Amino acid sequence: MFLVHLLLQHCAQSFRLQAPILLPIFSILPDFAFTNTAVGALYTLVDLLNANALEAIADSGEAVSTRLFTSPRREDRLHSTIVSAAYLLNPFTVAACLGRSTSIFTNTAIINSISAALEGNVFKAMFALGFATYLSMYPALLLPPIALLCWDRTFKSAKPANSALALNLKSSVIFFSTVIALLGLSYIITGSWEFIPATYGFQLLVPDLTPNIGLWWYFFIEIFDSFRAFFLGIFWLHLAGYVGGLTIRLRTQPLFVVTTLLGLFAIFKPYPSISDVSLYFAFLPLYKHVLPRKPCPLNREPMSDANRSK
Repeated sequence: MFLVHLLLQHCAQSFRLQAPILLPIFSILPDFAFTNTAVGALYTLVDLLNANALEAIADSGEAVSTRLFTSPRREDRLHSTIVSAAYLLNPFTVAACLGRSTSIFTNTAIINSISAALEGNVFKAMFALGFATYLSMYPALLLPPIALLCWDRTFKSAKPANSALALNLKSSVIFFSTVIALLGLSYIITGSWEFIPATYGFQLLVPDLTPNIGLWWYFFIEIFDSFRAFFLGIFWLHLAGYVGGLTIRLRTQPLFVVTTLLGLFAIFKPYPSISDVSLYFAFLPLYKHVLPRKPCPLNREPMSDANRSK
């Protein structure tokens, strides 16, 4: 906001801009001492909304019983209040709130998209996902599993009048229309298209190799510049490659596909943050019933010498 007030928002190619639509939102906040209180209240409210949406997701029971799959341990799940409390008390969530990370708005859009999909509300789900994609780009990879989630919930509640192809086409139209509309609104706000290379080009091309919690910066400082374009494509293909495989292989559990992808994004994004980790950890309590299936139980008793000899 400081650079915007000085009309320097396009002053450096290496400066990563936020989505332009966030600028007028934060610009209406008052200045001076009240600003910290207002921004803190805003972030606290957003976290509370996220916790409420997570409660709705947990109450839906989608994690343990879907249209095509029901876990034999479906009764062994956490109460929705515990799920929301785990999110609010997660140190990564608290740190993201205190650090005023704008990634929290992307997380809010993703959580509400999933919550709307579980309600069978295709328009709301695709609109929220389109908004998340506009803010951070990578949520576009969640389109296949969330569209599948919409279809399953629509089919589970009442047999839909339209075919799966028609519903997927409707979802894609709403999603891309939302993104295009937000880009057009950004053009109206900024007066040019320079925000596209400054915001999305920055994420695609990874020009800043400052050390962070991700993996990309370390790899790209080790390779020769002549191979940069090749490995840049490989890294993006690697991240996008999980989407099709997981969606097809785990077709019966689309919410688990979304949860797994969120964990992969937190690791393999070019510029991950603790806010991405907090989002992944927010969905893990939904799968408490999976813990008995872990291959190496921590409470396993040591094998006796007699059993070992057998």
